[in-house]
Amino acid sequence: MRIFGKVRHRPSASWRQATDRAFTLIGDGRYEDASALLTRAADLEPWLSESWFNLALLHKFRHDWEQARAAGLRAVALLDRDAGAPDWWNVGIAATALQDWPLARRAWQAYGLKVPSDGSPSAPPVGMELGSAAVRLSPEGEAEVVWGRRLDPARMEVLSIPLPSSGRRWGEVVLHDGVPHGERTTAAGPSYPVFDEIELWAPSPVPTWVVMLEAATEADRDALERLAADAGFAAEDWSSSVRLLCRMCSESRMPSDEGEGERHLDPHDHSEPGHPGPLGHRTEGELWVPERECGIAAPPGLVRGLLDGWAADSPDTREWRDLEEVC
Repeated sequence: MRIFGKVRHRPSASWRQATDRAFTLIGDGRYEDASALLTRAADLEPWLSESWFNLALLHKFRHDWEQARAAGLRAVALLDRDAGAPDWWNVGIAATALQDWPLARRAWQAYGLKVPSDGSPSAPPVGMELGSAAVRLSPEGEAEVVWGRRLDPARMEVLSIPLPSSGRRWGEVVLHDGVPHGERTTAAGPSYPVFDEIELWAPSPVPTWVVMLEAATEADRDALERLAADAGFAAEDWSSSVRLLCRMCSESRMPSDEGEGERHLDPHDHSEPGHPGPLGHRTEGELWVPERECGIAAPPGLVRGLLDGWAADSPDTREWRDLEEVC
């Protein structure tokens, strides 16, 4: 097969050695050294799409989106198949990071996804109906898996209230990778992929608060969550929604408390049931602990009014204290 007058051939031993060494360096976080080796590999085999795919991948790891887009476009120009190549997915991520919407649309279509033609080609793709998923915030740090709504193949709106350690807020949009690392299953049957965050794409102006509640029953707790949702914001009982998992379990197929049915407990859950704390904990079986640690996403001018209104609706069973802005 000839490409631009050159005969396509298997990569040389020098190319393979440089590439293998580069990915070892990438694993160690030595991106600059890896870049020199992958650039050398591309010089050795410029007609090989993998040369440019590897460079695009490295630039994605570095969040150098201009270079990732340029290398990705060179990779797809050398492809010998029409659809489904991961090269196009990397181009789509880079284009989304740069808000190059015409290229993002072209990349998703070339990969084989259906992109609705509604709206301007220069606007973000909408209506792809990718549904819900989970995203792992800060995957290289204190990783936290939260629920979100997929806006397109590379962006997700965060619908949970993240813990303050993540540095993320409810309502933010994050750029995420394309290969899931793990799944979350529900009692109702569906399973949802867990994608790794790459970077923050759009910040949220809504701060995160933590408050200690005295809620006599689950219905009292649920009333606050409904009240916040009706106001257009969110409240989440961290005492029951958060589990501490080892990395192996977090990146595997794990049951979730979302949906109907019995709660799932697992041997790698490192939380302490029934004891709210800075990370929140689940309750086991029928045990209900009135003291709850709750996260609230709401503007400063609204949060106290929400809590006062919630407590006033049932003063014998509801109280709050120790409200603090944490993110």
